[in-house]
Parts: sequence; structure tokens; C-alpha cells
Amino acid sequence: MQSASDRHEYPAHWEADVVLRDGGTARIRPITVDDADRLVSFYEQVSDESKYYRFFAPYPRLSAKDVHRFTHHDFVDRVGLAATVGGEFIATVRYDRIGAEGMPASAPADEAEVAFLVQDAHQGRGVASALLEHIGAVARERGIRRFAAEVLPANVKMIKVFTDAGYTQKRSFEDGVVRLEFDLEPTDRSLAVQYAREQRAESRSVQRLLTPGSVAVVGVGRAPGGVGRSVLGNIRDYGFKGRLHAVNKAFPDEQKELDGIPAHRSVRDIDGPVDLAVVAVPAEHVPEVVAECGAHGVQGLVVLSAGYAESGPDGRERQRELVRHARAYGMRIIGPNAFGIINTSPEVRLNASLAPEAPRPGRIGLFAQSGAIGIALLSRLHRRGAGVTGETGVSTFVSSGNRADVSGNDVLQYWYDDPHTDVVLMYLESIGNPRKFTRLARRTAAAKPLVVVQGAGTAPQGHAVRATRLPHTTVSALLRQAGVIRVDTITELVDTGLLLARQPLPTGPKVAILGNSESLGLLTYDACVAEGLRPSTPLDLTTAAAPEDFHVALARVLADDAYDAVIVTAIPAVGEGSAGDAALAEALRSAAEQVPGKPVLVVHVELGGLAEALSAATSTAPQAVPGPPTIRADHPFRALDRLRATPAPTEPPAAETRERLIPAYPAAERAVRALADAVQYAQWRREAAEPGKVPESLDAAIDEKGAAALIDGLLTRGQGLTLGSEETCELLGMYGIQVHRALPATTADAAVQAAATLGYPVALKATAPHLRHRADLGGVRLDLADEEQLRRAYAELTELFGTPDELRPVVQGMAPRGVDTVIRAVIDPAAGAVLSFGLAGAASQLLDDTAHRLIPVTDREAATLVRSIRTAPLLFGWRGSTPVDTPALEELLLRVSRLVDDHPEVVAVTLEPVVVAPRGLSVLGASVRLAPPPARDDLGPRTLPAY
Repeated sequence: MQSASDRHEYPAHWEADVVLRDGGTARIRPITVDDADRLVSFYEQVSDESKYYRFFAPYPRLSAKDVHRFTHHDFVDRVGLAATVGGEFIATVRYDRIGAEGMPASAPADEAEVAFLVQDAHQGRGVASALLEHIGAVARERGIRRFAAEVLPANVKMIKVFTDAGYTQKRSFEDGVVRLEFDLEPTDRSLAVQYAREQRAESRSVQRLLTPGSVAVVGVGRAPGGVGRSVLGNIRDYGFKGRLHAVNKAFPDEQKELDGIPAHRSVRDIDGPVDLAVVAVPAEHVPEVVAECGAHGVQGLVVLSAGYAESGPDGRERQRELVRHARAYGMRIIGPNAFGIINTSPEVRLNASLAPEAPRPGRIGLFAQSGAIGIALLSRLHRRGAGVTGETGVSTFVSSGNRADVSGNDVLQYWYDDPHTDVVLMYLESIGNPRKFTRLARRTAAAKPLVVVQGAGTAPQGHAVRATRLPHTTVSALLRQAGVIRVDTITELVDTGLLLARQPLPTGPKVAILGNSESLGLLTYDACVAEGLRPSTPLDLTTAAAPEDFHVALARVLADDAYDAVIVTAIPAVGEGSAGDAALAEALRSAAEQVPGKPVLVVHVELGGLAEALSAATSTAPQAVPGPPTIRADHPFRALDRLRATPAPTEPPAAETRERLIPAYPAAERAVRALADAVQYAQWRREAAEPGKVPESLDAAIDEKGAAALIDGLLTRGQGLTLGSEETCELLGMYGIQVHRALPATTADAAVQAAATLGYPVALKATAPHLRHRADLGGVRLDLADEEQLRRAYAELTELFGTPDELRPVVQGMAPRGVDTVIRAVIDPAAGAVLSFGLAGAASQLLDDTAHRLIPVTDREAATLVRSIRTAPLLFGWRGSTPVDTPALEELLLRVSRLVDDHPEVVAVTLEPVVVAPRGLSVLGASVRLAPPPARDDLGPRTLPAY
């Protein structure tokens, strides 16, 4: 029971669950008057040395006055936080606001003294670092900008906590005490430290689940069949290397084994530690199991049980309670309603899942929220990788079910630096934290391919998902920007994953096509063109081609710098069976090993044996090729000699020591689509290595302080407001964005007066919502050269569309002709700030031809943004037109990005239309909306999602 403070209500929003360095969890919450007994008990378990470091003197016990002082806080000038596990304190931190003389003070004093105490048994777990992040966030909320701490020189651990935090700090030594002072404003370094700690902790928490030394399956039926018994059998049959236990409270007291596995009535009866519990009992019995596991020190749970949030409101509350209960004991959960987990490592051999087929070991990490999709993915990888002993199997598999706790973000943290995983495949029905997922995906994709199938945007019942106003297509575009290989089906997921796991990345889009079927080669050619690749004319080896002909042709093409990748097409020869398939596979594999830097794919028709033979790993060393097979003089491949005099290599490079497995596809479209994904990803990797920068030349025309003052003044009028025309122009002008002046024309005479002010020629526009930016409806009249034309146009508009009050007409000076474009920026609560660009007009809107980038954008990203829409050729001289000033357009995009990034109160900006001329551009319309910015949890302390 928490009590209210004497000055402030209990700040429940300060409560948070955190993952510690060793992967366990703890709960951080404010200390209240109800915690006196907990505080005394905690202090009694702290060593005399730690007490000495805290109080600078022997301090064996807390006095009643101490207990009162450390449990009575006003939550403003005096704040205490505790880290708890199982409801008991394991660490505390407090701050006291001080004035310039170092004495207790109140606001506006903005400095506070901070002190920690961590139970010795929990030191080294990163508890103090987590508490520092949270007490720092609390202090900033209460107007404190700087912390001071006095530490004994011998207390090296605590000094390291402060110095490693990444804040700007000052250090001094006086009277035998080290005094540290540091600002609390997050810096690039402090955020980098925080993200690194987050990655280590969350990665370790998943590692503990996937590499247990002992597993208990709770809910094992006494009779064959059932979920628990099936999982127990899968773990045993897969050869789990650790200790395995079967648990069921219905077991008779005398039963000690079940199928040769130790049997127990309760987890508490197990002699020795249990790292992982797989829970397969009805939902109403899960709380009892969680309590038993927590009391026994179990590190994590895989909850297969259903009946939670997927079943409705009651189940959702049951799920929240499950997470709270487990985290209270420091445990993390996969599930509920999960399908299970698999780790194929020879040191682990864990199949704690309901998978009907055990996957082969390999280097693909697989994540699926849906159990049914998980089964399908495992089955397809199993079938496509028949005979594989290496790269095309699975390293680890996680099916998260309702992902109430462990999510795709956590597993991505683990795979990022997992040496056993080279490629990550994910099926996501929903993304709970798009901003974090995008950040993690960008970092992971820079190291290894990440292929994602994303659900259609509607989260399944049971998934906690943050609200987003962005369309599904926009979220997908942002994922691609982060380096995610976005595919539409699980078939494409497997197709692309197999290519990336088996072959090197292509260095460009140039594709050679060769094979023994002219028709199949042409189909492959057309598919390449459709996917934006640059194929060469297919080389037809004819149906008479023997395996040695394929070998020489492939080796010759791979050695040619004119190609970045090769697609081999093959149809069966009459009368040949599995022996012919094996010979062809060996010919292709040996040729590919001679030039290992380019990807090779095979499109086969009715050659099931070829796919298996290509996948089969017969040796980890390259096969020696005694020499190029002889090609008949009349063979069509001789034509290639006349086109390119490139000698075919006869020996594999000495440095190549690893066999390459060639992926095979039953259709040209599937192979080409996978290759196109690999080409785009490789290009992203190259660009990500040089991400660009924001040009310093922008600063000369930017008045950041003036804009901040203007925004603060405008927000005093209300929490959210759309600025008027003059205010919009003033704010945008402070960032070097000049808006073409438009004057209201409430009457024909007012229109004439406005034109006289602006100068002819002018444009007359209706700005009513239903006509604004809709030139196709006739609400715009251009190039009005004099008063007569202007009055005639005014009369036509009012006659067609209604009164001036309904039309809201304005007069604007004519801008140089060019291409009409639209620039928008919006702050989304889930995804963050997003910059969008497209051409103006109904056609672009109808085709959804808009490109998106996360803010802030760099010069390279601005250039890519302009070129990534399908109608971009209109900007670059399409069909003989004059190219427009795209550098000016890119600069405008950078200025809008900078405005929104500098001032998160600017929650929406629209520039429409922006007419880009051959020289320069004109912003003819603009709107800006201000509001208090959404909270950014990525700038706050590390926390797990709240329930």
C-alpha cells in the first residue's frame, strides 16, 4: 500500500521495470512511509564496508530518525527510489535539493546531492546505473539540472557508475573526498552509453532463456499426449544437454520418473537450480506456478498456456497480472500463448516447442509472433534445406505468442551480436514500439541482414501496441529506410533468407543469365527488368548442355567484371534422373567456388533432385577442379568466346576455405525477387557506411533561439493551435523558408487592390477546404495580367463555386513555372518525427506515391528522398523537359527537418505546393501546427513496457 506524500501525490508514473546487466529484472519505485520495515531489513543485509562507503564512517544500523528521514519524501525536493526483487529492496538512491551554499533548498535551486546504496549480493548487476538513469529523469522533471555526489576514493565501483554514465561532469578532490558534479541533460555520449547498456541487458535476458542449464516442464500429463508431455518429449528427443525435469502436482508421491526423466510434484521439490520453466497448465493455475518458480529462483518462463489477452478483457487483465507477478521475482516471460523456443547449438540442443519437425542447425535466427506461422516457417526451412549441415538451418527460434514481455525488440538485441546467427528472419503481426524497433533494426542491419514480414497493420487481440497515426505503408517505408528487407509473404521471407544465408551480397544490379532453356531464360530476363535489375541477354546453352558445359559457362561469367550476380536456369534432360541432378549440382558448385565474391542462384523446373543436391554439403573445403571441361566446338557457348576473351579460372582462390551452398528456386520470379532484395540491401549497407551530414551552411539562415521564443509565446494561447498565415510565415522565415505572399480577396475590389500591391501577373485561388490545392476542380486562375482579367476570373469563380465567404479567395503573385511538389512533416507518438515528400496532384495521391524519412535527415537522405518516388523522373528532365533545381529542393527538405528536430513543439508542417523551377523554388502555401510534444521514452531512462 503506497501512501501520498506530505507535499505531492505519490508519483505512480515513476514506477518502472528494468532489465539488469545479468538479464534479470528489477522494479524501481518511489520509497514511501510504508517501507520502513523493508528499509531496515535491506540495511541489515548490507556489509559494513558498503555502509562505511555510504556514510563515511562505521554505521552498523539505522536509527529511528534515519528511517524516518529515508522514508518520508516530498517527491519534489527530497526523493528516494528503491530497486526491488520479490518485493524486497536490493538498492536505494535518493537526492536532496541544495542551494549555492550546499544547504537544503527548494526551487528555483537546480542542484541536488545524490547518494546510492546497493546490497552486496546485487553489486555488479548494473543496479546503480539503472537507478542513476531513473533518479536523473525524476530530477529533471522536478527542475533539477545538476547532481553532486561525494564519494570516498576507495569506493571505486561507485565512482565508475558516475564517470561511465556519459554526462558532462566536473571532478574535484578535497578533504579526502572525491566530489563529482555533472549536468543531467542527456548528451550524445550519455544516450550512447544508455543504449549500449540496454543492448547488453536485454541481450543477456534473452540469452538466459535460450541457453538454460536446466529446464522444468510444468504441466506434464501422466498419459501420452497433451501440450506439456509433447514439449517434454521434444526436449528429450532433440538431445538437450542440460538437466530436464517433469513437473505435475498430480504425480503420486512415489513417482520419481516419467519416461526416464526425473518427475516432481512442484518446482520447489527440484534439487538444484532451474534456469527455465516451460509452463503448460491452464491459465487459472499459472499464478501458483509463477510463485513457485519465483521462490525457487527460476530465471525465465516460456508460457504456452492460452486464455489471456487473446480471449478478451478478463484475459487481458490476467495477462497484465502475469507479467507483474513474474517481474516481481526478476523473471522474464516468453508468451503467454507461445509456441515455444528452439536453440540448435551443439552445446545446448533445446527444442522447447511444439514443432512437429526439429529444425537442422544453421545460422538463421527466426522470430514469429504466431505459432501457426512459426510452424509454417520451420517446415519450409526444413523442406528447402534438405540435407543441409550448415548455413541454411536455424540457429535459434522464438515464438512470442502474445509477447506480453519478451518481444521482437528483445530478440533483436540478442541476435545483433550473436556469433551463431548470420541472418535474421522475423514475422511481425504488430510492432509495439516502432521508434525503438527502427533504431535497433538500423543497427542490426548494418551488421547482418534483417528480413521482415509485417502484418497488415491491425494488431491481433492480445498484443499491446502503441497508437500510431501513420499509414501501414508509411511504417513499411520507414523500416526500409532503417535497412530492413521488407517482404510481403512468408514464402518471400524464406526465399530471401536462404539467398542471404548462402551467398555473398551482390555489388550491383547487373545480372548474367545462362541455362539450357531459352524460354526460361527470357522469363528470368523479364522478371529482372520488372524488379529494377539490369540483366544481360540470356545465354542459351541449349538442351544438349552437359554439366561440364554449365561449369565452364558459370565460371567464365563469374570471372567477368561486367556482372554482379548470376542466375542459372535449368530444365531436366530426357532420361536423366538423380545422378544427372547431382552432377549438375556439383558442376555449378565447383564453378561458384572458383569466384566466391558473387551470388549464384538457380531456377529449376521439375528438378527436385537438383535443389536437394545443391543444398547438400559434402565438404567444408572447396572442390579442386583439375581443369576446364572440354566444350564441343559446335556448342553455342563458343559464342561467348567471341564476345569476351576472359579466361576461365581453373583453380579456386587459396583464401576460400568454406563451401558455398547455392539456393534453388522453382520459379524465376521468386529467385529474381530474392536477388532484387539482396541488391537493394547491399546498396543500403554501402550508403549506411557513409550516412551523410546536415550541411553547416544552413546555420547562417537559422534563428533557433528566436524561433523558440516565438513558439513559447504562441503556445501560451493554447495547448494546440494551427498558426495563422502571418505567424506561419514568420516562424518558417526564421529557418530560411520564404513563403510566397498571398493576400485575402473578400471582394473583387479587394482582389484588385491586392494585385496592385503584389504586382501583375497574379493568381486567384480559392482556399476553402474542399477546393484548396485542387486545381483540377477549377478553383485556381493563373497568369492574370491585368485588372480586367482578374475581375473576370473573380466573377467566374463566384458564379461556379459560391460566395466569397464560401470560397475564401486569395491573390498571389505568379511564381516561375516548374514541378508542383508537397513537403510534410509530422510527429507521430509511436514512430517519432517523419518527413514526407511527393509530387502535388490527384495522381500522386491516388497512387500513394510519397516517400518518407525519419527526422533528422542528412544531405544524403534528402537526396534519396527526392529520388525515391516513382514520379521522380519528372524532376530530372523526363521526355525532354527541363530538369528542375533539385539541390534547392533538397535544401528545403533539410530546413524543414531541422525546424522539427530543433523544436518538437512543431508537431506538423505542410508546404503545398512547392513549385520547383529550373532555377530556385517557390513555397506557395504553408501551414504549421504547434502543440506540447509527445513524450519521448527513447530519451528517458531504460524501462520495460508498463502493464
